[in-house]
Amino acid sequence: MESLNDMLLRRYVTYLKIEKSFSPNTVEAYLRDLQKLIAYVNSEKLDILHVTYEDLEHFLAQLWDIGADPRSVARIISGIRSFFGFLLLDEYIEQDPTELLESPKIGIRLPEVLSVEEIDRILETIDVSTGGGQRNRAMLEVLYSCGLRVSELISLRISDIYPDEEFIRVEGKGSKQRLVPISQTALHEIRNYMECRGELVVKRGSEDILFLNRRGAKMTRVMVFYIVKKQAELAGIRKVISPHTFRHSFATHLLEGGANLRAIQEMLGHEKITTTEIYMHIDREYLRKEILEHHPRNKNWKGGLS
Repeated sequence: MESLNDMLLRRYVTYLKIEKSFSPNTVEAYLRDLQKLIAYVNSEKLDILHVTYEDLEHFLAQLWDIGADPRSVARIISGIRSFFGFLLLDEYIEQDPTELLESPKIGIRLPEVLSVEEIDRILETIDVSTGGGQRNRAMLEVLYSCGLRVSELISLRISDIYPDEEFIRVEGKGSKQRLVPISQTALHEIRNYMECRGELVVKRGSEDILFLNRRGAKMTRVMVFYIVKKQAELAGIRKVISPHTFRHSFATHLLEGGANLRAIQEMLGHEKITTTEIYMHIDREYLRKEILEHHPRNKNWKGGLS
């Protein structure tokens, strides 16, 4: 039996095609953005016909929380307005909850987002014939594939990597821990780097730190910033970027790919976890599914691991 939401979406599609004369691509784009709201409404156990302005504000706050690009938010708001305009027109609702919604101001300087092609170009500039180059390649791949803060990247421990489960354990702000799925591509680069890492004389206290400098000590934030800027210049990227740009691109690509908002928030980082939770099936599979279906790195992986 058709649900209320499915019926409304079906009639909305007809409205876009017939009354608005939108092309199939435009209709698909509107639906893709609307599905983000529908997923939020379902997760909050709300009724789409009784959504309030406050509900929409909370939904938008979650978009800002994951670092959504203002242009993306503006487009999503436009799609939401269109949908509720349709509901009002067809008398499913009596009041439009989007009336007071404000679109973000686009004129101000926006945080940079790298395209998948630009990220690939940056990675391809790295000379992996050296140990330092292989380390840099693995670091930048992990930054993008896992959406880490630079402080989380340089603190990542070998014991935090669970290759069989395809997860890493990350310690974020305030010592809060979270589990983040890691792509096969990133695991592949880490394995290549580990061969080079074995040749270093590791300083005491850094034995479990994954990414080391050539003196066998933990990397610094400044060094990661320098590596990112240097490789971006070599790749001919003219944008002003930093390690955080990879995290912002991670969230943006997942959002644009249709990933669940809650899953993106969780991957970017909040709750305390224990090692045993790595083996809890439901949460792990849910996050992995979101990454596998919506992150470009997993869509494009064609390699094999031994």
